[in-house]
Amino acid sequence: MKSEGTLSDRLYEAALVPELWAETCELLAAEIGSSTASIFTVDSHGTHRYVTTRNIAAVYEAFANSEHRFNNIRALRALERIPFSFGRDVDVLTKEEYEQDVIRPIFLEPNGMQWEAGCVFQEPSGHMIAIILMQAKGRLHFSDEQLERMNRLKPDLARAAYISSRLAFNEARSMTEALSLLGLPAAVIGDGGQAIALNPEMENLSPRIRTGAGDRLLFEGNGASALFNDAIERYAARAVPFVQSLPMMPRDGAPALILHLLPIRRAARDIFSRSMAVLAVTEVGKVGAPDMRVLSGLFDLTPAEARVARGIALAQTPEMIAASLGISLETARSHLKRIMQKTGTTRQAELVLLLSGLSAPTFGGGESTI
Repeated sequence: MKSEGTLSDRLYEAALVPELWAETCELLAAEIGSSTASIFTVDSHGTHRYVTTRNIAAVYEAFANSEHRFNNIRALRALERIPFSFGRDVDVLTKEEYEQDVIRPIFLEPNGMQWEAGCVFQEPSGHMIAIILMQAKGRLHFSDEQLERMNRLKPDLARAAYISSRLAFNEARSMTEALSLLGLPAAVIGDGGQAIALNPEMENLSPRIRTGAGDRLLFEGNGASALFNDAIERYAARAVPFVQSLPMMPRDGAPALILHLLPIRRAARDIFSRSMAVLAVTEVGKVGAPDMRVLSGLFDLTPAEARVARGIALAQTPEMIAASLGISLETARSHLKRIMQKTGTTRQAELVLLLSGLSAPTFGGGESTI
């Protein structure tokens, strides 16, 4: 098994057994060749939470309790300038912003850190998630190869961090407690592919999502059902599904839904015995211009695919997109085909309808991260 596959298992294990996050961050830092590795989240109420390698934990604690968490521009600049992938601090900040940055002289340099790289995700439910790496003084800045390795892990990192953030990085001691802590419609999928537990929020989504014969989950519309069944079959075979965030189109006034599948790995099976996955549902309530930062985080789109998706959402034809992006028509159509596969849509009209609900969330309190 590839090291990235092994690390992905550890990420999904920690998502449901949060006391393993410190060790998992250590493994992530070692895998990438980084001095530190951290995950920082801000919810819709401005609450800051984090997990990190032990060597930087005191710095995060100081930052999370300081007023600087509300005026740090790093996360916002990352969303504006490198919204789809990992980037270095010197790429995200202008020279003037870097020189005037208060985080570096107050928190980083006094604690032996010099360079930072990271990626920021947004979820339509109002969570911001930042994955952050640092290099100690005397070490080189992050290479393109290191950033590319992080980009390959990005989908797994995003899903694991989102679920763990929803659990507030607290240990769940039972299946019932975990489903309650999520605060989202959720179900546990058994090793046989059946739903073995649903929380009341999930039951309230019926008939859009309901159980049928053999306690199998049934979804409104064929697209989500096909993607879900394929993912479950691949989980059962210990393979990686092609799509792990599944869309359900808005219908009859009901909003679009995003279904997040999280495999249950290793120690998490002590809590979720005889289970292969947790399914959590995000309701997309905003309507307006789509935010590709949200789309990219949800559906694992590459930067190029996200740019093409935005063009489609703006009612541009593949010919117009190819011209505006300086790519061939064949390339634009190839990207569009991949986008429709990843979002479970079969027609451009369906894709536009889905995108219309994925506008940027509004954050309460601070939006920044160290």
